[in-house]
Amino acid sequence: MFQSLRSYNYRLWAGGALVSNVGTWMQRIGQDWLVLTVLTDHSATAVGTVMALQFGPPLLLLPLTGYAADHWDRRKLLLATQAAAGLLALGLGLLTLAGVVQLWHVYGFALGLGCVTAFDAPARQAFVSDLVSDEHLANAVALNSASFNAARMLGPAVAGVLIAAIGEGWLFVVNAGSYAAVLVSLYFLRLHELHTEALPAHTRGSLLAGFRYVWQRPDLVAVLVMLLLMGTFGFNFAIFISTMSVTVFDGDASQYGLLTSAMAAGTMSGALLSARRPMPGMVLMAVSAAGFGVSVALAAAMPGPVLFGVVLFFVGLAALTFMTASTSMMQLTTERVMRGRVLALRIAVVMGGTPLGAPLVGWVVDRFGARWALAVGALSGIAAAAVAVNYLVRHRGLRLSRETGRLRVIIEAAPADQVPVRVAAGERVT
Repeated sequence: MFQSLRSYNYRLWAGGALVSNVGTWMQRIGQDWLVLTVLTDHSATAVGTVMALQFGPPLLLLPLTGYAADHWDRRKLLLATQAAAGLLALGLGLLTLAGVVQLWHVYGFALGLGCVTAFDAPARQAFVSDLVSDEHLANAVALNSASFNAARMLGPAVAGVLIAAIGEGWLFVVNAGSYAAVLVSLYFLRLHELHTEALPAHTRGSLLAGFRYVWQRPDLVAVLVMLLLMGTFGFNFAIFISTMSVTVFDGDASQYGLLTSAMAAGTMSGALLSARRPMPGMVLMAVSAAGFGVSVALAAAMPGPVLFGVVLFFVGLAALTFMTASTSMMQLTTERVMRGRVLALRIAVVMGGTPLGAPLVGWVVDRFGARWALAVGALSGIAAAAVAVNYLVRHRGLRLSRETGRLRVIIEAAPADQVPVRVAAGERVT
């Protein structure tokens, strides 16, 4: 389960990323709480707008971000993006501490962070393949998710306490300081142990090569459609949990933080279980997407915060299993020279769907209530599972067969799911 931690570079990177991610989750909670309870009168639409501004740039800046992740030194790129994110957190913290922060300030910082994240996220995900060999890549991706979700579990709980004790401003300042950990880890990596290849030369069509590459892979297209559905309508957890806590259960910041941590405990469990799987595939994604839809539907029906928190654990388990499986599959079956662009496309679909879905989900909350918004999220999981089943039927020969009086599920192996599509030196997809 922890084989990737034998690598010095991966251990150092994972430690720095964990500290930074705890601060990031603290800021997310503080930012949402600031907008929801201080700068507005419980406006879910405003929270949705913040999410749209923060998660929209990965879509708008595609394919530049994927090109940067494949053609620039990823370590140097991450040093720049992490430093910029820390400065943005510090700026918002100082405005909040000075007592002059306004809603448009939060919108502006969210947009700035979104632009930084657009370049940071694909480089950071592809950088994992520079830290370990392909043999350990699936394990490293899963442990990366476990680290991220350990922070997701700790950060919100700490944020709830800090908001009540010292306020949102100091919380943002603490997050700014946390970026130092990942910057230090990047600086002290053993460069000679990195699993890197010569950077590809720029050729005509390099910016759009990722689109052509994915278009010829029906498995990748199916995964991206599933990610679009769930990322647009299902992964609006900041809206779902905050509005259920405030408008349905009449909770405070501490309850909001604990509910978020309950879901994070599920995502942590999903990440650790995923670390034991050498090669996740479409069947696992179909099952986890369906599990996500069912668990979100159950969450919408829960009468109190305790049962709601229990179900959130299973929501997190299903969501993280799906996300880790999709990331591992897309990295392991994609040629190294194309990984940055493919991952940028993946991130753009996941995060870029938020500007479409978050305001709509926020409107559903304001118009019909938080429980109906959760119902929309549940439908996204069921629809994503249907996309996976359709792929398995059309390209993997999924069918039921009766043998010796018993029904059996038959699925054929597909080489495209297991062997990377080769890319020529000129980056023309073959």
